[in-house]
Amino acid sequence: MGLDKFFLDRNDTVLLIVDIQERLAAVMEKRGHVIANCTRLTELAKMLSIPVLVSEQYPKGLGRTVPELVSVIPSYSPVEKLTFDCCGEPSYMEVIKKTGRKKAIVTGMETHICVLQTVLGLLKEGFDVHVVSDAVCSRTDANWKAGLDMMRDAGAVVTCTETVLFQALKVAGTEEFKAVSRMIK
Repeated sequence: MGLDKFFLDRNDTVLLIVDIQERLAAVMEKRGHVIANCTRLTELAKMLSIPVLVSEQYPKGLGRTVPELVSVIPSYSPVEKLTFDCCGEPSYMEVIKKTGRKKAIVTGMETHICVLQTVLGLLKEGFDVHVVSDAVCSRTDANWKAGLDMMRDAGAVVTCTETVLFQALKVAGTEEFKAVSRMIK
């Protein structure tokens, strides 16, 4: 395996948006920053034909995915779940396995609960996982940091939005590069 887990390939990657829902987002201090970064990552996914998979934890209680994200997701059809680990929902694993991809970019709420358990589930299933540190959040910084530390210790790559954007692009000078450059200015 070596360094391979640190590289992203647009043809072998899926973007996962974990539980960025209305009532949950309302109590997150960093929601605006996280939603903005998830939007950038979703726009990149659309440009590069990277599948986007959305989960919603008990939507009757926590609401639906925030409208800002729904408006940019190419095909909004969330997988509803009661398990904290998305991988514990059989239909979620069905959808992700149908993509045939083995690398996952993970975003969402909350870092130390659903994001953490999903990342552990993906690692157990053999995925290379990139957790986007500025596209995940928890109610407290201590919980956010604890979640990221556990995921790194388990073997996930902890990264940031701009690293993912440019790693997926690989080269400058393309129309995609110009579009991404405009996104981050």
